[in-house]
Amino acid sequence: MNKYMLYLNSKRCIGCHGCEIHCKTNKRLPVGPILCEISHEPLKMVGGIPKTEYRFRSCYHCEDPYCVPVCPTGAMQKRDDGIVFVEQEKCIGCMACIGACPWAIPQANPETGKVVKCDYCLDRVDAGFKPACVTKCTSHALKFVSLVEL
Repeated sequence: MNKYMLYLNSKRCIGCHGCEIHCKTNKRLPVGPILCEISHEPLKMVGGIPKTEYRFRSCYHCEDPYCVPVCPTGAMQKRDDGIVFVEQEKCIGCMACIGACPWAIPQANPETGKVVKCDYCLDRVDAGFKPACVTKCTSHALKFVSLVEL
């Protein structure tokens, strides 16, 4: 079974935030919850030239996720391919998964009162496509890779 990860080549990232916009668009999320985030390292001098690097933060789809066992309804699940996701129909909005995640990756959707998180755009992955953030990355800095390929 393939296992997946998102990889950012920070040397290619231009900090346009297109990944965040297309993630929210694909998930139809309101202003508020951010499932993936681009931030930048402070400006520093490298060889006399000012430089900054961007970081991409998203769900780590942990091998042994903290968020899954605390969910009282089983809404937070992990697939055989390692993708951790929320089954929206089962989520009651208790937010236990948010408190359990050391990185506070799951977020509350203010419109539904339920939890949302990066699931690599399961609908797209299951249809053979890449996540929205990767597809719309204008500088091709984000890659969606199978761990088997590495």
